[in-house]
Amino acid sequence: QVQLVESGGGLVQPGDSLRLSCAASGRTFTSYAMGWFRQTPGKEREFVAAINWSGGNTYYGDPVKGRFTISRDNAKNTVYLQMNSLKAEDTAVYYCAAASRLSSTVVAALYDFWGQGTQVTVSS
Repeated sequence: QVQLVESGGGLVQPGDSLRLSCAASGRTFTSYAMGWFRQTPGKEREFVAAINWSGGNTYYGDPVKGRFTISRDNAKNTVYLQMNSLKAEDTAVYYCAAASRLSSTVVAALYDFWGQGTQVTVSS
């Protein structure tokens, strides 16, 4: 079992940067692939980024490529999402997720544990 708590969301202006953190508890954190998803009202949950157990492989959804960076620090049991050049379209609730697998996955159904979400609002 692993518990996830996101933090770092807030209100920013277009072009600003923000870093989200996902603090995990549980003895098996190192063996989990991790991901970030986002969701806006009335829409399906959208894949944002994923990282494998070691941090050596990362994947990004097309809308965030070149702007967002996912990373993890297993020693700190923490996953990060660095968001640069934020756009209004990035406004959403962002969720951290953990999958009981080593390799990265973009499939939401393969994630076993989810955080409560953190709101990111990009507006002028």
